[in-house]
Amino acid sequence: MAKYILKRILFMLLILLGVSLILYVLVRCIPADFVEQKIQTLQTGGTEVTDEMIRNMKAAYGLDKGIIAGYFGWLGSLLKGDFGTSFISGRPVIEDVFSADKIGISFLVAFIATIFEFMIAIPLGITAATHQYSIRDYVVTVLVLIGISLPAFFFGQILKDLFANKLGWATVAGLSQSGITLKALWVPILTVVILSIGGRMRLTRTNMLEVLSADYIRTARAKGLKESKVIYKHAFRNTLIPIVTGLAGLIPSLFSGAMITEQVFDLPGIGNYALSTMQQGDIPVIMTYNMFLAFLSVLGVLLSDLMYGLVDPRVKLTA
Repeated sequence: MAKYILKRILFMLLILLGVSLILYVLVRCIPADFVEQKIQTLQTGGTEVTDEMIRNMKAAYGLDKGIIAGYFGWLGSLLKGDFGTSFISGRPVIEDVFSADKIGISFLVAFIATIFEFMIAIPLGITAATHQYSIRDYVVTVLVLIGISLPAFFFGQILKDLFANKLGWATVAGLSQSGITLKALWVPILTVVILSIGGRMRLTRTNMLEVLSADYIRTARAKGLKESKVIYKHAFRNTLIPIVTGLAGLIPSLFSGAMITEQVFDLPGIGNYALSTMQQGDIPVIMTYNMFLAFLSVLGVLLSDLMYGLVDPRVKLTA
């Protein structure tokens, strides 16, 4: 097991190195350029901008180098523990990206929403599979279609208008004014839950149907076992394998923030902040944010591989 974990960690480092190069190239190629936007602001204010000023500004923000040279410069600073300085705020990136005010809000919303997602989606997926083509199954199918089809900005705006503007049960001013309160968070959490349970329900239902048609399930029923024992002890345990696979994407989703939902409800979370910095071309922040998510993604893959051995004893993790 130790050899397997060590091998996977080394492989993770190679993946992160490749991801960092691709990310840096893409970030340097995005249309938004922080220096150009700053120049436009100065010109709008009546300030004369010379070529020398432009060269000095690009040099100050490390944009005077080529992409490859700039990448190795960024990588060298990263290996020294220097994540850079935000172009916009002028503060160390580590303070902006990992601020408790930003990442804490996004994590709180995502964590609570994930708990409710599993509590609702998995039981509904099981009951839809065990009552195939019944009214329950059709109701779950409709919920799945709603969760998959509705865009977050549209559905979130509907809930915001209903519960905040018309009924007054929620706060619409965002957490910057109202603080971290249940009144400000419950509608964004509800939005995320409803839009995310569809895929989880469909996955659970599909895998339960596949397992229920297996020979050992028919044997268990023929031996006279209670239906509840057949479903939850024998069938559901094998259904956990694809659910565990979802852990690879679950961990980064807890910290990435829901960009669109945070925009709709004016939440100062990490997703909203990352979108704003991306639109303004803040390269150090964009790189740190995306590399953090890449690290969580490869970590999630490693943890899901390790979980396979717990869920299914037949899986042997060997280097």
